[in-house]
Amino acid sequence: MRKHSFRKLVAAATMVAIPITAIGVGSAGASTRAGNMETPTTKQTIVQVAASNPDFSTLVTAVKKAGLVKALSGKGPYTVFAPTDEAFAKVPSATLTALLADKKALADVLTYHVVKGKIPASKLQPTQTVTTLEGKDITIDVANGKATITDGQGNTVNITTTDIKTKNGIIHVIDGVLLPPSS
Repeated sequence: MRKHSFRKLVAAATMVAIPITAIGVGSAGASTRAGNMETPTTKQTIVQVAASNPDFSTLVTAVKKAGLVKALSGKGPYTVFAPTDEAFAKVPSATLTALLADKKALADVLTYHVVKGKIPASKLQPTQTVTTLEGKDITIDVANGKATITDGQGNTVNITTTDIKTKNGIIHVIDGVLLPPSS
């Protein structure tokens, strides 16, 4: 996909990043499902935890298509802001299909959801900027027990479940897809 086409893809995806109400920071402990599966996950990698959770089937498909399984199964540690299938459903299907067809663009979007190191909910500051593996920044804000992330396009998504611990990091569940700034 050419840069011009990718900008159109990002612009289209930007229009669908509408946040929903957050459940609250620190609400999940170590579970593999965003609300109802209580399996300890500290012996599984980030990829294994996501693959065992039906709420992350689109994310797992995207990680496989982007060739990131090995990287996200590595030693880490990583913090992953993981969009659910509902979050991906907000992206128009034609846009998602185009993104899944472009391995480089897909890898850029997915690595924009990953930060090197562990950032548990207890370490989130009222406002902090962190650099993603993709190389660009996201801003995390915490207020009134709720955490949000603002991406490079100015979209804000909610962190709905926090601190799913894995062998090589932490997963925080988000209700939207983060997009890096346009080039």
